[in-house]
Amino acid sequence: MKHPISIAIGSDHGGFELKQQLIPFLRDLGHRVEDVGTNSKDAVDYPRFAFAVASKVSGGAADIGIVIDGAGIGSAMTANKVPGVLAAACYSEALAKNAREHNGANVLTLGAGQIDLAAAKQIANTFLTHECTVDRHLARVQLIKGVEGRFMSSSSGADLSPEDVQRIAERVKQLMAGKGVAPGEMHRPLAAEQVAKLIDHTLLKAEATPADVEKLCAEAKKFGFWSVCVNSSYVKQAKALLRDTRVKVCAVVGFPLGAMEPQIKAMETRKALRDGAGEIDMVINIGALKAKDDATVLRDIRGVVENCKDGRALCKVILETSLLNEEEKIRACQLSMKAGADFVKTSTGFSTGGATADDIALMARTVAPRKLGVKASGGIRTYADVVKMVSAGATRVGCSSSVKIMEEAVTGVAQASGGKGY
Repeated sequence: MKHPISIAIGSDHGGFELKQQLIPFLRDLGHRVEDVGTNSKDAVDYPRFAFAVASKVSGGAADIGIVIDGAGIGSAMTANKVPGVLAAACYSEALAKNAREHNGANVLTLGAGQIDLAAAKQIANTFLTHECTVDRHLARVQLIKGVEGRFMSSSSGADLSPEDVQRIAERVKQLMAGKGVAPGEMHRPLAAEQVAKLIDHTLLKAEATPADVEKLCAEAKKFGFWSVCVNSSYVKQAKALLRDTRVKVCAVVGFPLGAMEPQIKAMETRKALRDGAGEIDMVINIGALKAKDDATVLRDIRGVVENCKDGRALCKVILETSLLNEEEKIRACQLSMKAGADFVKTSTGFSTGGATADDIALMARTVAPRKLGVKASGGIRTYADVVKMVSAGATRVGCSSSVKIMEEAVTGVAQASGGKGY
């Protein structure tokens, strides 16, 4: 892991004294430490401070979290409710090493009633100096994240088959090794039901009418698409039309240019969430990114992300890849990870180009350390396009040709090509 590490630390009243003793030790090691409380031995509720620490890690403000209460168990339970957090209660150096190397833990919880200061220092130092790097462990951590993702999205689809699990594990190995699809590898065919669950069925035209939105939602219900993606003014209508279905409502924010002030995007996000959106696709501030004003870009994304987390919604960051060079694409992905986003997305569909397999592979490799999803959007018009993007690393696709794609998937037209020409 990089050095110095950014650490968020917190405790309840029972862990206060041990926390105060541990902080100077961590700082002497050269790490940046933020104390989120508590600030005395007065009785407090440990979940509040476990949540504060976990939120710092989830939002990218801290690399590692440490929480101390009487036993460490309740704080671990609390922290593990926060998306993106893997918390482990450790009472020995062996457990700390295992939690990091095998389980990818990013929050350490300690029990002040179970260990002394010397043991706490050893455990914390071990936790900070080990990392999950072995492919088989990374694949299993990704499966843990997959379970979290399914419950966050309230999906109640079929359980993963052993074949699905194996395929995910192999894909994670590829991504963590910095590889895309191997040269000459045949793109795997996808069953129609798999395709439907990948699709954000999209209608973002300026001339779209309420009648068009009604048709969009009817199609989403018929085919069982993951979501409908609409401009924020249509969220309330779409939510009403899809009330008794599993289809989610996704709203675009800052669309399509991304050039407005961060607070405007945050306000639009809050309104869309109140109206019923479960996912937000926000456009990055492209000009700020190209000007290397990373602070503005980070603030821009984080303002939307924090509102999404408050509303238990997913946040996807649209990079508009056709306007970026490779360094800018990588930096945009890194800033999205740091801000705590859930996905990165290629395009609005309103610029000079759409999704490419090369861009998807680059984005997938870049966001693999934080396990973000990758959404391909722009120019996806056929079943073959979907298969190509998924093979490159996409975990979601946005398209307006969804019905045509499903008809191809059902009839097997694309599969008959044997994977050639994709």
